[in-house]
Amino acid sequence: MPSTSHPHRLRLRRLAVLARDSWFVRGYLAVFGVSLVAMFLFPDSDFAAVPLLLTAPLCTVALFFPLDPGAAVNGAADVLALGAMGLWLAVCALVNACVLGAVTARSTTPRTPTARASRPGTAAPSSRVISEQRGPRGIRRVLAPAVDNWPSRGYLAVVAASLGFFLHATYVLQDAGFAAIWPVMTTAPFSILALLLAGPAEFYLSLPWLGSLILLTGVTLSGLINAVLLGRLARRLRAREPRPAIG
Repeated sequence: MPSTSHPHRLRLRRLAVLARDSWFVRGYLAVFGVSLVAMFLFPDSDFAAVPLLLTAPLCTVALFFPLDPGAAVNGAADVLALGAMGLWLAVCALVNACVLGAVTARSTTPRTPTARASRPGTAAPSSRVISEQRGPRGIRRVLAPAVDNWPSRGYLAVVAASLGFFLHATYVLQDAGFAAIWPVMTTAPFSILALLLAGPAEFYLSLPWLGSLILLTGVTLSGLINAVLLGRLARRLRAREPRPAIG
C-alpha cells in the first residue's frame, strides 16, 4: 500500500528524519540531554535553567507544573509531576530539533526557472527578477511561512495575547509586576536579548518608555521569527515525497 494512504505515519517519519538528519540537530539534542540530567542532579546550580532556555518557547507550559526540580520530592504525586515535567521538556526539545532540522535541511522542491538560470552556461537572471527578490515581494516570500499555516497562526495568536496582557497590566492597571515574563517566554529564545537590552534602558538611563519600546519591538520580531521557523516545519511536513520515475 502506498505511503500516501498513511499521512500521519508519513509525517511522523519526516519528523524523525528532521530530528536526526544533521550534526547540528544531534548536537542540540545531546546538549539538551546533558543539561536535563544536570538540572535534576544539581537543581541549585546556575545551569539548572539551561534546559528551559534550550526548549523555549514551548517550555513555558512547564511553569504550570506543581513542582520544580529544586523542590523536595515527597510521595508519588511529586514523582509523577517531576516526571511529567521532564517528559514535557523532552517533547519540547524534539519539536525544536525538528524545527532546526527543517531550517538546515536541503530543500526537496524542484528548482524554479530563476534558480536554473543561475547555473553555469545559462543566462543570468534579469535585474528585474533580482530587484523583486530583494524588494517587498522577497520580504513577503520570506515571511509567508508565518501566516500560511494554522500552527504559525495559532502561535502568533498566543504571542498577541501575551503582549496584550503585558500592555494591559503596564498601561491600564499601572502595575506591570512580572507581566513581561509571559511575552518574553512565549517568544524565547530570541526575546532574551530584547529583555537584556530593555533593562539598562529603563533602570540605568531612567527611560521607561525606551525600555518598553525595546521590549515590545524585540518580542514582536522574536515571535515573527519563531512563527516563520514553525511555518517552515509545517511546510516540510506537508511536502510530498518525490515519486520515482517509471520507465
